[in-house]
Amino acid sequence: MAKTIVGVDIGTTTIRAVELGDPGKPRPTLLRYAELPLSEGAVSRGEVLEPNTVGGILKQLWSVGGFKTRKVVLGMGNQRVLARDLSVPSAPLQRIRESLPFVAQEMLPVPVQDALLDFYPVSESMTENGPTTHGLLIAAVKEAVLGNVKAVQAAGLTPVEVDLIPFALDRLLLARPRVQGTVALVDVGASTTSVVVAAEGVPQFVRIIAAGGSDITAGLAARLGVAPEEAERLKRVHGIAPDLAATEGQPVASAVMEIVADLLVSLRNTISYYSNTRPTHPVAGILLTGGGSQLPGFANAVADYTRVPARIGDPFASIALSRSLDAQRLRHDQAAITVALGLAMGSEAA
Repeated sequence: MAKTIVGVDIGTTTIRAVELGDPGKPRPTLLRYAELPLSEGAVSRGEVLEPNTVGGILKQLWSVGGFKTRKVVLGMGNQRVLARDLSVPSAPLQRIRESLPFVAQEMLPVPVQDALLDFYPVSESMTENGPTTHGLLIAAVKEAVLGNVKAVQAAGLTPVEVDLIPFALDRLLLARPRVQGTVALVDVGASTTSVVVAAEGVPQFVRIIAAGGSDITAGLAARLGVAPEEAERLKRVHGIAPDLAATEGQPVASAVMEIVADLLVSLRNTISYYSNTRPTHPVAGILLTGGGSQLPGFANAVADYTRVPARIGDPFASIALSRSLDAQRLRHDQAAITVALGLAMGSEAA
């Protein structure tokens, strides 16, 4: 019987989960998928504020989805998580991790005892100080991570891993499909946008921007004086695509473009910073994912602002679909389940 694991994506308004069979294999199988809305205020920007409430919804999700395992992988990727370049004397990875509290304090916005630390090695070189390992310091505010873990435990589930969402997305969309070159993977979520730049599928740089699709909806509702539900509908219909904005959609598209401009500038600055600091390996392409990336005209706007080709990523490029699933529905929902797929893929704890 195939080993399975469930990736759980706790968003601001929705919980989504997918169950993968044989997640460590080159082409795992998507077996089950389900999602449920969250009650308002239970989660804020990816951080669980009401563990018991979220735990109750997770119990319902397991019943609705018919998941066959209680082993889950969680993701973190909000403003309470940071990734920084870090170079340390070469040593076994476990020893490097043990040294992090002593070398990382000045890089953290919180006391080191309040953070969970990890190190992701990228490359090695010989420097004037001897063999050196270059990589990414990953730090998460302990309180934020534990809130999500408590919610899962309240549902009777077993959290076996907590993964950085940009790494999970890299694994799904870049590393496993073996995308070549230096690529920026941009995930536009409800409240945050994450950017991971990878070279030959190996993460080199991570940045998390405090803006997402829900901010666009809120801004549009305020500008047009309409309810959030109507603003969301108008945003999805008209977006910022010129061909959709020629008539009655023009005021909507213009307003959306003004709101999205700040995010586009942040993306341009992030891509430029990476390319300027690594001129021999500049970003050659941008892959977009997340619900916010589905905004009509967004991919073209990203390409225009960054001067780098941009396209929507395919989360099913290295995933097989169970025959019991509705492939057409999955294609329609693919942006929504991408994070959960990435979290489940590659887990060694199935």
